[in-house]
Amino acid sequence: MDADEATVGGVPELAGEIAEYYGRDGEDGRLRSGVGRLELWRTQDVLRRLLPPAPAHVLDVGGGSGVHAQWLAADGYAVDLVDPVPLHVERAARLSGVTARVGDARALDVPDASVDAVLLLGPLYHLPEREDRVRALAEARRVLRPGGPVVAATINRYAGVHDNLATGLYFDPDRRPQIDASARDGLMRPAAGVKSLFTTAYFHEPEEVPAEFTDAGLGVHGQYGVEGAAWLMGDIGGRLDDPRDREPLLRALRRTESVPSLLGVSGHLLTAGKKA
Repeated sequence: MDADEATVGGVPELAGEIAEYYGRDGEDGRLRSGVGRLELWRTQDVLRRLLPPAPAHVLDVGGGSGVHAQWLAADGYAVDLVDPVPLHVERAARLSGVTARVGDARALDVPDASVDAVLLLGPLYHLPEREDRVRALAEARRVLRPGGPVVAATINRYAGVHDNLATGLYFDPDRRPQIDASARDGLMRPAAGVKSLFTTAYFHEPEEVPAEFTDAGLGVHGQYGVEGAAWLMGDIGGRLDDPRDREPLLRALRRTESVPSLLGVSGHLLTAGKKA
């Protein structure tokens, strides 16, 4: 826990710089346009194979403004969304078939063994301390019914280097130290006097995530690279626009999604587990 985090009821509140970043309300649009659609569509593809059939009860922890909750509800799932950002909760609560409330992944106000699946498609990004990440995963295990899946998203260790090489920002000497630091120890921190590339976050090595699942009492049964190497293609937006290119692209990524040597190339990784 960072020194600037307040504690309420024994649970640390969201750090101020993270709250400020998501308070800009840019996450919803990021996943609905441009290269962000690749992350959205690939996450959909993987989850539709991992989740129990609708109308199962899905708890979307750290679900933001409801980008994933929206399509899950449209697929027939009963979706409860929990997020620490009030603006996100306000937006998500307007979605048909979705209930939303403010909450913390580390202390869910949800009864034991009451949901069929738990998604953490963001909380682990912004918990720099391993203890907090395991705590969030243990909470997911607690509220899950026997046999249900927990699926957690993480950002890969070299995502900052790859992304900023592709955009050219890596060659800005003011920004490069922040990017290099995230690759060394996994910690992305806003840099004083430099326009922030992101907010406080932890970037995992792929092999770290199963160990955190295990410590939370969860057995891992799969890891899935979300974007593969495709997110680094210069013309990826155009490929996604054209259905003739989009479908073979998504099929290719499915074929390579769990190749161990390729897991860390993706910007994001999904890890799936169940109660051990």
